[in-house]
Amino acid sequence: MFKKLFGKKEEVSKVVELSSPLTGKVIALEEVPDPVFSQKMMGDGLAIEPTEGKVVSPVDGEIMQLFPTKHAVGIKAENGAEILIHIGLETVNMKGEGFEAHIAQGDQVKKGDTLVTFDLALVGEKASSTVTPIIITNGDDMESVNKSGSGAVTAAQDVVLTVTAK
Repeated sequence: MFKKLFGKKEEVSKVVELSSPLTGKVIALEEVPDPVFSQKMMGDGLAIEPTEGKVVSPVDGEIMQLFPTKHAVGIKAENGAEILIHIGLETVNMKGEGFEAHIAQGDQVKKGDTLVTFDLALVGEKASSTVTPIIITNGDDMESVNKSGSGAVTAAQDVVLTVTAK
């Protein structure tokens, strides 16, 4: 109540830690077999080779975009970082087959909330790769994007990126 009376805004941390949105193995973005991601045309980040078909929110934030084919989700973190999770490569051609969204555009999510589940075997069969890039698409607006994950990671537990706003 006092915050409302005196107009004090709650301080938003400039630093956000992204936990892994998938369980699997971290891969350097440069190793992703797609030049759009490996050459960082969409932004910096990393990728995960998933071992299970479940994507969870890496941060507390808002769902900015859910692609109609459910193969990609855009999240805005509390510090303004815009995160793209692109499930597999060339998965847009699957037209949503094997993907189930558990969120909608505009939803508020907490770290660990289930975003999308997918049939990992089907993606492996129909897409060019199951490798899932996690990209900070507005990196120019951020002070830094630090990769901290490597090797095997568990969804919602292991921190893979630390993003600091300017």
